[in-house]
Amino acid sequence: MRSPRLAALELRRFGRGRLPRAALVALLLLPLLYGALYLWSFWDPYGRLDKIPVALVNEDTGAKAKGQEVDAGRQIVRGLRDSDTFDWQETDARHAREGVENGTYYLSLTLPADLSSRIASNAGDKTGTGTLDVRTNDANNYIVGQISRTVFSEVRSAASTRATRSFLDRIFVSFSDLHDQTSKAAGGADKLKNGSDEAGSGAGKLVSGLADTQDGGDGLVRGLGTLDAGAADLASGAGKVADGTGELAGKVNKAAGRLGPFLRENQKSLGEAAGLVADGADTVRAHLDDLVQAAPEAAREARTASTTLDKVYAEQCGARRPASPAPGATPSGAPPSGATDPSPACPALAEAKKAAAQVATVSGDLDTLIGERGGVDGLDHDLATLTTQARALQKQAPHLADDLDTAVARINALDKGAQRVADGADRLRTGIGTARTGATTLDEGLGALHSGAGDLSAGLRRLSDGSGTLANGLHEGAGKIPDYGDDARAAHAGAMADPVRLASHDLHKAPNYGTGFAPYFIPLALWVGAMVAYMLIAPLNRRALATGTTAARATLASWLPVVVLGFAQAGALMAVLHWGIGLDLERPVATIAFLFLVTACFAALVQWLNAQFGAAGRILVLALLMLQLTSAGGTYPVETSPAFFHALHPFLPMSYVVEALRRLVTGGGLGPVWEGCAVLGGFTLAALALTAWRARRAQVWTVERLHPELSL
Repeated sequence: MRSPRLAALELRRFGRGRLPRAALVALLLLPLLYGALYLWSFWDPYGRLDKIPVALVNEDTGAKAKGQEVDAGRQIVRGLRDSDTFDWQETDARHAREGVENGTYYLSLTLPADLSSRIASNAGDKTGTGTLDVRTNDANNYIVGQISRTVFSEVRSAASTRATRSFLDRIFVSFSDLHDQTSKAAGGADKLKNGSDEAGSGAGKLVSGLADTQDGGDGLVRGLGTLDAGAADLASGAGKVADGTGELAGKVNKAAGRLGPFLRENQKSLGEAAGLVADGADTVRAHLDDLVQAAPEAAREARTASTTLDKVYAEQCGARRPASPAPGATPSGAPPSGATDPSPACPALAEAKKAAAQVATVSGDLDTLIGERGGVDGLDHDLATLTTQARALQKQAPHLADDLDTAVARINALDKGAQRVADGADRLRTGIGTARTGATTLDEGLGALHSGAGDLSAGLRRLSDGSGTLANGLHEGAGKIPDYGDDARAAHAGAMADPVRLASHDLHKAPNYGTGFAPYFIPLALWVGAMVAYMLIAPLNRRALATGTTAARATLASWLPVVVLGFAQAGALMAVLHWGIGLDLERPVATIAFLFLVTACFAALVQWLNAQFGAAGRILVLALLMLQLTSAGGTYPVETSPAFFHALHPFLPMSYVVEALRRLVTGGGLGPVWEGCAVLGGFTLAALALTAWRARRAQVWTVERLHPELSL
């Protein structure tokens, strides 16, 4: 009988009763218990970390840095609550400690009271490190502790990055402020240079001006000397003027004392006399022509009469001693010395002689006056002037006394003013003397100022040179100090706070934890399925052995039913994983085909172990499963395993199955898949060959086969 018919007969046995059918169903579903249930139980544990209760204690009291509030604790708490990690439950320190101890919380995170102050200290002269206190309890769950270390490492890194970024941002702000202030200082230095240049120019002009001023000071000293001498003369002259005005005022006051009453008493008479004079002058002017014509003749007659009287007087009185002259007579007509017995008419003749002489003199003077005044016109002009003045006197006569008082008052005021001028001249002389002394001091000071101005000019030139050097240095320094804008400052602070970032490029990313572990649990389930299948199906078909079928046919007759059941197990498992749990396959067809090869290989290995070692083979199947699970590298890289497992890794089929399934499920190169196919094919053929060799030997019955020492 051929092997396929023998395999079909073996499978028909499971349809001959309720219990065999139940066993067949259990056989088909058993891999799901290892594969689907395991994967389902921790399909995405990291996606459900927000269900894990964790105590959060924020004791941070905040701080101030550079006048700004720093509240690192509140920022960290807000960031944790916005994250998807853990079920953060805020509480106090005592409840957090008790909760971690009794299992209410898996762990706790405490933000100490000095967290912000330590972070803020980095902005001043001191430095500090903030501490995040994590408390775990492996008695509650070891894995959660390991996860928390990873999570809190990221929290610490993020908090440190934020604190560092804030610190660096202040540094970059300081750089910008320093750049701006240095630029302002450079601008100020430019202005200082320009100002010092202008001041230097002004100082040069000041030196020149002070030289001129010093010359002027010398001239002032000399001029004040001359002025002092003139002031002395002025004081002397003013004193004399004051004396003169005093004497004048005394005489005027004295004359006014006498003349004033006369004027007040005779004002009317003076006016009338002045009127008469004016009238007389007018009358004379009316007869002026007659006077001019008669004046020469009258002058000749008067001279003749005077001469005649002189002769008569000489004849009558010249030889005799005249008698004593009458009272009031002048001695001009006295007879010559030695005369005696004068005539009684001599005195009268003397008076007549005198009168005739006077008339002759007046007539001569009148004639001369008429000649000198230009005749009638001259006299008329003089008389007209006399008339005008007489009329004016006539008008002024009623208030001559008042005018006299006014004149006296003005003369007295003049006297007082002259006295004041004299006093002022004395003071002026004293002041000029003081000014002369001050001018001398000023001249000396101007000399010192001129010398100092020279020093100032030289110093300003040095200041200009120094300020120019300073301005150039400040401009150069400002160019070297970075000036960051808001965006540039944020970029630089972020880069320096987190200088090394992980640029993760996952070529073939597994979307969740279950997908990553599926290549490990799927072969586990299929191995268990093959192991259980050979608990229900004999590793070597007894009917084939009894009928003398060849060893190869007998081997295939027991192997093919398990392979068929394994295909069903693989199909059911993948259907549940894909449509029930959500496993996405990068290469679904290739994955199913490869799993059929895996099923065939595992079935051949389990068959050989059971056929070769009998009841002990089942134990060896389980032991081989344990060795494969520990050395396949399905969870951690095999390089992290002890040397024994590392050495065993290349000699076991599951190692190649796990590696190939990773490429088929998540993608990647197919090299490991082809290598796995070759290795699994080799293991399958080798196991079938060994089973056939064992089947040949099994066709000979022995006492050990009839009575085995151990039966399972």
